[in-house]
Amino acid sequence: MQLDQYNLNYWAIAPEIITSLAAVVIMLVDALSKKGARKVNAGIALVSLVLALVAVFGLRSVGSGSYFSGMVVIDPIRLFFSVTVLIVAIVVTLLASQFLRDEALPPGEFFSLIMFATVGMLLLVAAGDLVTVFLGLEIASITTYVMAGYRRYDTRATESSLKYFLLGSFATAFLLYGMALVYGATATTNIAAISATIASDKVLHPALLLIGAAMMLVGFGFKIAAAPFHLWTPDVYEGAPTIVTGFMSTGPKAAVFAAFLRVFAEGFTATSSPLGTNLHHTWVIVIAVIAVLTMTIGNVIALVQKNIKRMLAYSSIAHAGYALVGFVTGDFAPVAFYMLAYSIMSVGAFAVIQLLARAGDQKTEVGDFAGIGFESPALSFSLAIFLFSLAGIPPTAGFMSKFYIFKSAWDGAPTLRWLIIVAVINSIISVYYYLYPIVVMFFRPLAPGFVKPRISAMTAVALILTLIGTLYLGLMPNRVMSAMGSGSRTAQTQQHQPAPAQALLK
Repeated sequence: MQLDQYNLNYWAIAPEIITSLAAVVIMLVDALSKKGARKVNAGIALVSLVLALVAVFGLRSVGSGSYFSGMVVIDPIRLFFSVTVLIVAIVVTLLASQFLRDEALPPGEFFSLIMFATVGMLLLVAAGDLVTVFLGLEIASITTYVMAGYRRYDTRATESSLKYFLLGSFATAFLLYGMALVYGATATTNIAAISATIASDKVLHPALLLIGAAMMLVGFGFKIAAAPFHLWTPDVYEGAPTIVTGFMSTGPKAAVFAAFLRVFAEGFTATSSPLGTNLHHTWVIVIAVIAVLTMTIGNVIALVQKNIKRMLAYSSIAHAGYALVGFVTGDFAPVAFYMLAYSIMSVGAFAVIQLLARAGDQKTEVGDFAGIGFESPALSFSLAIFLFSLAGIPPTAGFMSKFYIFKSAWDGAPTLRWLIIVAVINSIISVYYYLYPIVVMFFRPLAPGFVKPRISAMTAVALILTLIGTLYLGLMPNRVMSAMGSGSRTAQTQQHQPAPAQALLK
């Protein structure tokens, strides 16, 4: 009976358990097999990820609430972001076999790193406590540090891994110190308890709370590559293997957005006290300013990039700015839909680039893709669809995700409508650099030395899945939007709010 107070229910962490066990099994298979059974490891990873996805849908039957003394929670944020994380992991696992074979790299470690990174991302998404946030963030970060330098013979990959590790550790220190200050101010690390403490005006040291929130904002800002904490992104994205770039620009970013939302939109949004109102108003304005900087810097610098991986790195920065627009209402649904759409189309674009760039990422300049439009139509048309979607051109997922998040912010935060105007202007700017590679592919003479890439069956499946997702979310998004809207945090807690969201922003 004494254990009941902790609410220990292992079904509540079933996805994390499945992926953790799979990572260990892959390591054992790799150690005991003579040649590192690539197909076996890929099969174990895929089966476990599909089982984890089933377990995520099964969390509904476990019931919403907090488990393990509030360390993990089951709520709509966890459900929807977990699906995004697992979709990215499945696509990257499908792509990994051909990448490892073409690069002649050991397969076992790579698949186990994918699984451990997925464990960290799932923990981040499920975190109901700052300790769990830190634990999930570190597991996901350390594995991606290693994956960025997985091509050990390549000095560019080694450099990107080292830069990512040093700057990531520095940002983690900000985040951890911010958590410590919040704990000192509220005497708890539980996110719901922090909100309750602020709401009841029982904060021990208000100054510590404000400083702690600011330092956590810096830490989260680095992890999502928001300006001015974005400087690591282009170098790391360019130097890391393309498949790793596609992975860390989508899955980990989506997971950090989930934790970011939970901490700020739930923990720091108790407006029934003067301190809570002040804190909420302050971080909303700060995030609005960061969103403007992030969108503008990312799009403007992307205009002059000649390397397609660097271009997509700055594009990723800009998309982080668009997603931050959804924070101003405190509603997770638009952000969740945006990250789902962005993750699918971005990992699809990097999948095509991986094939066109050849082993060792030899061909990553935009000019290297000249004239391939009708020489390799399957890849060139796929890349064109992904770029159209990233630009927000209908009827793709990119258009619907931007429309959803902009409309939500326009209706929910009337005093910040200037933010949406800036976002729309930035979207128009981005069309130029997204269309430029398409023009090069279809309207320029063929670059010398082009060899049509070979596409394995698993890679073809990954590309088909991402194309279907990009078009489905653009053409028929209603079911997904309705599911997210019905589980919206704002919708669920509206009757408990003392004032509508727009009134809090005045």
